Amino acid sequence: MTAQSLRSELTEIFMAGVAAADPVGAVRRALEARPLDLPRRGTVFVLAIGKAAHGMMQAARAALPDGTPTRCLAVTNYENHRDVAGVACYAAGHPVPDGRGVIAGLAVEKLLGEAGAGDVVLALISGGGSALLPGPVDGVTLAEKAEVNRLLLASGADIEDTNIVRQALSRFKGGGLLRLAAPAPVRSLILSDVVGDDLRVIASGPTVGPIADHATARAVARRLGIWDQMPEAARAALLRVEPAATLPATDAELVGSNAISVAAMGRAARRPVRIAGDPLIGPVDRAAEILLDMAGETPPGTALLLGGETTVIIRGPGRGGRNQELALRLALRAEARGMAGGWLFLSGGTDGRDGPTEAAGALVDAGSLSRMRAAGVDPEACLANSDSNAALAASGDLLTTGATGTNVADLQVFLKV
Repeated sequence: MTAQSLRSELTEIFMAGVAAADPVGAVRRALEARPLDLPRRGTVFVLAIGKAAHGMMQAARAALPDGTPTRCLAVTNYENHRDVAGVACYAAGHPVPDGRGVIAGLAVEKLLGEAGAGDVVLALISGGGSALLPGPVDGVTLAEKAEVNRLLLASGADIEDTNIVRQALSRFKGGGLLRLAAPAPVRSLILSDVVGDDLRVIASGPTVGPIADHATARAVARRLGIWDQMPEAARAALLRVEPAATLPATDAELVGSNAISVAAMGRAARRPVRIAGDPLIGPVDRAAEILLDMAGETPPGTALLLGGETTVIIRGPGRGGRNQELALRLALRAEARGMAGGWLFLSGGTDGRDGPTEAAGALVDAGSLSRMRAAGVDPEACLANSDSNAALAASGDLLTTGATGTNVADLQVFLKV
């Protein structure tokens, strides 16, 4: 097979994983298996929050009987936003919250405040919802909360640590939407973008309980080394005594996940596959070593399939994301190990966007570093400057899919030829 045909094959395998996370199919299957309990005389409030909001909303509305009284609101990122008749649609910033997210949050509060005991709330939650609906607690401004978010991203915090801190600074996260909707019952369908599928972590758990208390959030910030850099108002909020409160009951169901997408990649591959038993997590430098160790134990011609979510520490003003940096690091480590023969490696975000770039990730091969250097780009210098995007652009290795309308973390494919 030619190099181009192999690259196309890996891309097709990756896209099969993305397709398995299709939010329309996920919601449709869930509501077919257990239809929504419709109110006798009330209204169904349909609230979709996250990168997959529009697809989930489409499927939910299609599943409701004709004539059902509904109130519908969707909040998603700018790339996935579109106007939909009958739905109040909001676009907001991701991964850094912005003022439009605050406006969307106020609309959500108003909508849920109008739900009563005779109504039903159907919440459709997907990855990205945490940043899209910031809702800072009293005394903290959006700019201050955004600064905390920036510090968390730059520190290399994993998704759980990030959400522990963000939940403690939000009116919506950690069950906030349940409180706002009460006394109306809430059923939530959740598309997971986190490893392990902890419902408290996905979008910071707006329809389930919090991950941890304020004391834990303070401990996380100190462990990550960002406590002293956080805005004073944010530190003060985390130091306040938490009021005792009992959350309303929740009815939450997982409808899509990273593991489901990895399995779908395996079914789509036209060659033998090996699916990693554990998700690929942790710092990208360590993840690259783990992946190469696994590749060394995988027979040539067999596709090694993985899923997960790594972390990256920003060390310079360059551009990139965890998938791009993982790909660049792997290429450099493969060279250092003297890996013989041809190989290819793809790492991509299922949402179609890796960090603050237009790329979903990257697809590197045994010739990637040579192409970078021939273009006058030093890959090691780019890596030191957190500029993996520039290096991969020079070698023609960026993976660009556009916004996919879903998000179940990251997927990887490695192949020795």
